[in-house]
Amino acid sequence: MDLVTFGEAMVRLTPPSFQRLEQARSLDVYVGGGELNVAVGAARLGLETRWISRLPENPLGRLVAGRAREQGVDVSHVRWTPGDRVGIYFAELGAAPRATSVLYDRDGSAISRIQPGDVDWGRAFAGARWFHTSGITPALGESAATVTAEALAGAKAAGLTVSYDLNYRAKLWTPARARQIQEPLMRHVDVLITTEEDTRVVFGIDGTGTDDRFTTVDAASYASVARALRERFGFKAVAITLRENPRVWLNTWSAIVCADGQVHTAPRYEVEIVDRIGAGDAFSAGVVYGALRLDGWARTVEFATALSALKHTVPGDLSMATREDVERLLKGASLRVTR
Repeated sequence: MDLVTFGEAMVRLTPPSFQRLEQARSLDVYVGGGELNVAVGAARLGLETRWISRLPENPLGRLVAGRAREQGVDVSHVRWTPGDRVGIYFAELGAAPRATSVLYDRDGSAISRIQPGDVDWGRAFAGARWFHTSGITPALGESAATVTAEALAGAKAAGLTVSYDLNYRAKLWTPARARQIQEPLMRHVDVLITTEEDTRVVFGIDGTGTDDRFTTVDAASYASVARALRERFGFKAVAITLRENPRVWLNTWSAIVCADGQVHTAPRYEVEIVDRIGAGDAFSAGVVYGALRLDGWARTVEFATALSALKHTVPGDLSMATREDVERLLKGASLRVTR
């Protein structure tokens, strides 16, 4: 087993053709969640992956597990419950000047009620090399936060490399609560994946190093954020994604990794967005794949950034790119029709 992830997956409902929810007469159905998205992205690249969660024994729970299995993700350690529910969210896709918006219906979801001891982490981690989770999971409730800490400690005890996507969600908790819960978790983390804004909001570290105001920053400022994170928490590596969004559906996308005393910068992609949800998770999948299969952090950040750029081009939360797709992009693939 190469990779184990832990977290919630939800059913996503999206009105077609850029409609508002009030207009919709039908909804497109997808499945997604930060850690499941990472497991799927890594599986499609050829890694052996396992996703751990808690799901209800009903059609929606089976829908989620089925989507994971379709992409080669092992769900044998999912905890099944006869009650509770699957979280749902509605993604209303916008177009400039109207931004995309998300409406959650996830209170009382099965994963939010997971309890310490529900997962046999020793069995779940047996033979694995890497563990990944994110800041969304401990935000789901007190018990979920406790189990996240349990999982991180178990992964380190089992000798796994641990990555953690800070992934701050303002609709789930306050910055103060996010910092209180997550700072103690960082001692278990080897690789932190984040954005400049999430770092500023949760840990009070920004590109200037002098205050908490958010301004447009260049690559050097992102590098200073990464170095500050490494100095404070002792991470082996910090990866920061860089997004500029002059239009809702036209963004630029890049990233840096600070590791081994160096800052490695990926090329910048101009992306025409079909669906940006899950792009950060695709980046995380690329980081894990690169760290396990490629030669060095410079190559890893290039690969992960290309993978996440490709994720923008397909609907739904899951990355559908293959390693061959990424390699073609890295070689400067043409936008002409492939025949």
